Amino acid sequence: MIPLRDNVPRVTRPYAVVVIIVLNALAFLYTESINPRDQIYLYHLLGVVPARFFQPDWAVWAGYPDTWGWPFLTYMFLHGGWLHVIMNMWMLWIFGDNIEDVTGHGKFVLFYVLCGLAAVALHMSFEQTSPTPIVGASGAVAGVMGAYTVLYPQGRVLTLVPIVIYPLILRIPAALFLGVWFVMQLLSGLYSTSANTAHGVAWWAHVGGFIAGIVLINYFRRPGACVYCYNAETRDYQPDETVSGDDRPFGP
Repeated sequence: MIPLRDNVPRVTRPYAVVVIIVLNALAFLYTESINPRDQIYLYHLLGVVPARFFQPDWAVWAGYPDTWGWPFLTYMFLHGGWLHVIMNMWMLWIFGDNIEDVTGHGKFVLFYVLCGLAAVALHMSFEQTSPTPIVGASGAVAGVMGAYTVLYPQGRVLTLVPIVIYPLILRIPAALFLGVWFVMQLLSGLYSTSANTAHGVAWWAHVGGFIAGIVLINYFRRPGACVYCYNAETRDYQPDETVSGDDRPFGP
């Protein structure tokens, strides 16, 4: 399923989201401009290699320099391909602006980084001996998605379901869309762990980031800032009714 847009209006301009997207784009364009050998070196230097931190003797033997923990931050801005970076930044653009409305610009950056740290921490707990670098914003973006589930469960996501012959475009409740996404990541992580198979997707990072977002948003949300949040007591979140005229995201 590919999200096209959501129907929760934004209140403020998402400056932090835009800056993060630009930084990711610039970092990706740089990695694409260097040769494959240097790319691999960059991923190992600034990505998170679990064995590098759990097996320090091996790390010294392999020649890893002391980077003072910077990879735990820089890994969020590196990506392994066009599809990887485009999908991550697209998901951030769709769901991140509404979270930034609630946290404010500066706190959104901190929230995003903490979700990314929680994501890589869970991944490392399952992959302690892995010599493969983890890169990408997926874990941090998953945190944004987890927060969105808490704040806007009644929102709807215009979604492309890519069926080969006839692609479908559906309006799916946000809680269902994000819930299905999370369950898929969890099941994939359980399968890869139980089967002890080699894989190129950090499933547990997605799970860790999502859970972190659910928990952390309760501490980062500003009182009164969540204009369109769903209120479980009054059930007064009706985005299609609160937005009128040409601003109605999905029309009448």
